[in-house]
Amino acid sequence: MKHYITESIRYIGVDDMDIDLFESQYIVPNGISYNSYLIDDEKIAVMDTVDRRKGNEWWNNLEEALQGRTPDYLVVHHMEPDHAGIIAEVLAKYPQLQIVASAKAIQMMPLFFEGTEFEGRTIAVKEGDTLSLGKHTLQFFMAPMVHWPEVMVTYDQTDKVVFSADGFGKFGALSHDEEWACEARRYYFNICGKYGVQVQALLKKLTALDVTCICPLHGPILKENLGYYIGLYDIWSKYEVETEGVFIAYASIHGGTAEAARKMKEILLAKGAPKVSIADLSRDDMAEAVEDAFRMGKLIVAASSYDANVFPPMYDFLHHLQLKNYQKRRVGIIENGSWAPCAGRIMTEMLEKMKEIEIVGPMVTIRARMKQTDLPAMEALADAIL
Repeated sequence: MKHYITESIRYIGVDDMDIDLFESQYIVPNGISYNSYLIDDEKIAVMDTVDRRKGNEWWNNLEEALQGRTPDYLVVHHMEPDHAGIIAEVLAKYPQLQIVASAKAIQMMPLFFEGTEFEGRTIAVKEGDTLSLGKHTLQFFMAPMVHWPEVMVTYDQTDKVVFSADGFGKFGALSHDEEWACEARRYYFNICGKYGVQVQALLKKLTALDVTCICPLHGPILKENLGYYIGLYDIWSKYEVETEGVFIAYASIHGGTAEAARKMKEILLAKGAPKVSIADLSRDDMAEAVEDAFRMGKLIVAASSYDANVFPPMYDFLHHLQLKNYQKRRVGIIENGSWAPCAGRIMTEMLEKMKEIEIVGPMVTIRARMKQTDLPAMEALADAIL
């Protein structure tokens, strides 16, 4: 057993240090945790399962916590397979167990578990419904599109604990001790970032409750200084600026655009920019680039022209920003092209499709390699972005 969260709530989740890519796209150098919990009362509730990858370890944790007893309920907050991967196995082992979930989650279950009979074995709950376990009363709140439509969260009225589904989640295994915000931010913007309005709706529900602990489905259990975590979620979900500064994202084929991007960083710092971050979109983590774009209020994109379009790593980056609802930012553009520069036009078109994006300053056009004659335009762009 790992640990108690309260006298009645135990952690029964599992770390995964073997995974190569989370959701087959996000690098997780420090692994990921699949969090699951057990509430020990007159009726026993298991809060979510885990990914099938770690099913055996989860079963060991569950059985150690149960000590031969039988769970009464399995509460399913989210149907994504990393949290609901072994629902069918649980139903098979405990024939009397009832699944508690939103109506949409119950509708989804047969899609994932062909041949499993759910009829008569589920309890569909709606906004504000309660379930008594004995001393503990669970109250359910719907959280649609945080980040799937069936998501709900649970509030334990007795211990004042919120089981927050993917909300307040974080990359990184629990065995790896690290500062919360960096990997929580990367997780938020890449997993939930599109759904700021829906996250705001959930925050309003949570802040109306007396909460002493947040138990997410990934990452550490949050107990101290909850205002800090909720405050960051408020900034992120409103698409507000967390860090004053400029993020430069570049996509360079033979190094010319990279040189211009590095020069732009030098110019910005000389002009008093409080912080300038830079990313090579061909080599750096795309999810971290997306995170930095949302974190800062200003962005400069620099890219080479390619096949009468824009170099694909930049196209991919801007496409990611579109998917995640990038908005409320000032953006400058640097393009490079030897005989027919066109990257700037494509980047402009993509940015103009985003909400409340202000394209500022003169577009800087580099012809193959940056030259002294390009510096006035770069200085002017720096002045405009700042």
